[in-house]
Amino acid sequence: MGVRLMVVDDHRLHAEALASALKLRGHRVLAAAAPAAGAADLVINRAPEVCLLGTATPAEPGTFEPVVRIKRERPQIAVVVLGPVPSPRGIAAAFAAGASGYVRHDERIEGVERAITKARAGEAAVAPQLLQGAFGELLNPPDQADDEGQRLLGMLTPREAEVLVRIAEGEDTRLIAAGMGIAPSTARTHVQRVLMKLGVGSRLEAAALAARTGLLDRVSSRRGG
Repeated sequence: MGVRLMVVDDHRLHAEALASALKLRGHRVLAAAAPAAGAADLVINRAPEVCLLGTATPAEPGTFEPVVRIKRERPQIAVVVLGPVPSPRGIAAAFAAGASGYVRHDERIEGVERAITKARAGEAAVAPQLLQGAFGELLNPPDQADDEGQRLLGMLTPREAEVLVRIAEGEDTRLIAAGMGIAPSTARTHVQRVLMKLGVGSRLEAAALAARTGLLDRVSSRRGG
């Protein structure tokens, strides 16, 4: 017996192609496409057994908000995410939001169908090779590739790193300039560059980011070395 499905993806051609393939295999596909912003409303209103939800950015914050809302309002609906090869963070975010499975966009239709069947039965639907890859990356991460503090430190010049330390210590532009023996206008320029490179809008945010990522400890180590 076919499954009552929805395919929700902002790439209409991909959604319609997948929906057509699933219809040919005996499934009842209720809808083929919708922009991400309207996905939750569409799924909640139509209440399929399983929703295939496409995303191109599984690791970005907010990507799985539709899943959270669907599971909150219609907990009986199983959501299977369709996405690119995910990072461990992407898989974790999908399941944390309430998804029942994660399937690669380029998976064969048989693999998609297996995921649908598992999800409807209340089982986790993730290909073993995806889990192996995710756990492998978690257990053997590239050397400091995911170390946010190290990455941020690499973006700053030694002088900008010193400015950041002074910002974190609460110094204003005048004190930074006096402490470093530079003109206030130069200190102001350094501060603006630090904020820009860190992607923050204020000194307070810069100090909080530096503390959270261990960046201040790394600056101290580099200066000490």
